[in-house]
Amino acid sequence: MAQYFQIHPDNPQPRLLRQAVALLRQGGVLAVPTDSSYALVCQIDDREAVERLRRIRGVDDRHHLTLLCRDLSELSAYARVDNRQYRLLKSATPGPYTFILEASREVPRRVSHPQRKTIGLRVPAHAALQALLTLHEGPLLAATLILPDETEPLNDPQEIRDRLEHPVAAVLDAGACPLEPTTVIDLSGDTPQVLRQGRGPLEPLGL
Repeated sequence: MAQYFQIHPDNPQPRLLRQAVALLRQGGVLAVPTDSSYALVCQIDDREAVERLRRIRGVDDRHHLTLLCRDLSELSAYARVDNRQYRLLKSATPGPYTFILEASREVPRRVSHPQRKTIGLRVPAHAALQALLTLHEGPLLAATLILPDETEPLNDPQEIRDRLEHPVAAVLDAGACPLEPTTVIDLSGDTPQVLRQGRGPLEPLGL
């Protein structure tokens, strides 16, 4: 049965987050809040956990998974970014944006797009998730918590626990999320391309 942690959204309890990190390091998939919607997360280098996350989400290896990072200092290990791209990233993070970037050699092949060799990256502006990332001491791999054959992400932590009682190791309940997807911008080509207009506004980015 999934463990259930009631986390304060602005002042998360370190004791509970440390328990959540321990579950991640044991190979668990967790349901966590973000600044756009609830997401499934696991460790990037855990093959079985990544496969379990894909099964829960109902997606194959052509679906872009996203790296959740504390800040841009973790970026260089996982993506190739030039100065122009970095300036745009800096102006938009932390916040509800997902950027598609060229994956570096450090990214396991199983988590990058098989044809394009790209990876999604975001720096969330959610205090509880930021605290989890800090205690984990590294990025987590994530996918929006939309179940197979459904179009909207789950937003009620108790419902998430009821419906994913066995496949996830824990649910971090920090209340309802905004339920608006991130804005997705592809930076892997010569010019930025907006793939999805979501919660993140385009005007501050000059797009």
